Amino acid sequence: MPKILVTGKTGQLGSELRWWTQEGNLLFPESDFLFVGREELPLLLGNQLEEWIETNKITHIIHAAAYTAVDKAESERDQAFLLNARIPQELAKISNKLKIRLIHISTDFVFDGTSSTPYTEDRTKNPLSVYGSSKSEGEDLVLNAYPDATILRTSWVYSKFGNNFVKTILRLAEQRDKLTIIYDQIGTPTWARDLARICLQLLTTPAPGIYHYSNEGVASWYDFAQEIVEWSRSTCEVLPILATEYPLPAKRPSFSVLHKGKIKSELGIRIPHWKQSLQKMLSDL
Repeated sequence: MPKILVTGKTGQLGSELRWWTQEGNLLFPESDFLFVGREELPLLLGNQLEEWIETNKITHIIHAAAYTAVDKAESERDQAFLLNARIPQELAKISNKLKIRLIHISTDFVFDGTSSTPYTEDRTKNPLSVYGSSKSEGEDLVLNAYPDATILRTSWVYSKFGNNFVKTILRLAEQRDKLTIIYDQIGTPTWARDLARICLQLLTTPAPGIYHYSNEGVASWYDFAQEIVEWSRSTCEVLPILATEYPLPAKRPSFSVLHKGKIKSELGIRIPHWKQSLQKMLSDL
């Protein structure tokens, strides 16, 4: 029986993977899933991690754990690179040695946002932030250590679990009369439940290298917020502002739409539009 390790059990993706395997449609009823957090998995560089994985007879890994505090990473560079680069590298080395299927999650922040067309998997990376740099290095280290590993890049992830943009907007719309939201950063919101489903599909598909997955369509953060507020029927007004009017420690790409032709053609999937998935998530709150 396959034994699938999922790291980051309390994160958005980890929580949605748990939903699929325990509460939702059991896509892998003959598999044993082991969900772990930092306190359970000895994410230490060295023999301890390998021994733990071998002892638990792991056959597949979905590495969903990461350092995701984008702005905080600017002042916690070492921690970001430890969690987003060195530990994924160690997992890749172990996976290669033990012939374990590895799926590692990455981000649109590896790009600089200067493109005017969706980013394909082979586009040159140029991260703007410590977070983006740590994830970019993690990709390189994983594939160097284990060329058969799968890197799955995604963007603007949200879920009913954890803290995220959708839940923040819902809360603020109840508290305020007006919200000012950036409209000159363009990407695609991604429901973590859709992303989790793709991760589970990839477990049984040989897919070495880098793949992109987000929901379909494009949006600014302003568009995203407007859709959330309209669903909530709040009287809160959403106003557009430039990114320069809301400075943050970490610089974001102004355009980070991911091209998904590769994963659609190889997996034969139809990806739902971000508005459709957002409505489903909001209805599930």
